[in-house]
Amino acid sequence: MSSREDILGRLRKNTKTTYEKPEIDIQGIQYPDPVAKFIQVATTAGGARLMEIKPGDDINGKIHEAYPDAKVISSNVAGVKADRNPDLVDKAQDLDGTDVGVIQGEVGVAENACIWIPQNMKEKAICFISENLVIIISRRNIVNNMHEAYRRIQFNDYGFGTFISGPSKTADIEQSLVYGAQAARGVTIFLTD
Repeated sequence: MSSREDILGRLRKNTKTTYEKPEIDIQGIQYPDPVAKFIQVATTAGGARLMEIKPGDDINGKIHEAYPDAKVISSNVAGVKADRNPDLVDKAQDLDGTDVGVIQGEVGVAENACIWIPQNMKEKAICFISENLVIIISRRNIVNNMHEAYRRIQFNDYGFGTFISGPSKTADIEQSLVYGAQAARGVTIFLTD
């Protein structure tokens, strides 16, 4: 028996009264226009840039418009011309030096501008090691709140995903705001139809 099982067994043995878990139905905050709220929160509190991508727009041209000085682009998103593919590198460290990582978002949340990024690539390091991120998300996949988002999340074979809400930032160091401390210095959201 493991220590975890031993501890839980002792707790069960000494529990005198049990109670049924109450039914909780939390709907969460609702917005008249979740997409407008997502844009507002993402570009203010989230610190991200946002670009509207229309049908027929050249995605590669938009990436270069957002990051004209980028030399190394990494992505496995269909239609993106990339120098490195996170599915084809030997190890995560091979993505080091990526100026722009382009990834696909699955669900955007209006209340906090988080975007669910499922691991749909072999090396998830692209989400964290890139100097800048471009996150592509459809406006049809913007929901009001985290409750709605969690109902839509599904894990794939990799079993990993993360919410990203803008550039990495911290004010822990001498109470000065620092961008890029743990991940990307800049995030641009490409909002598609």
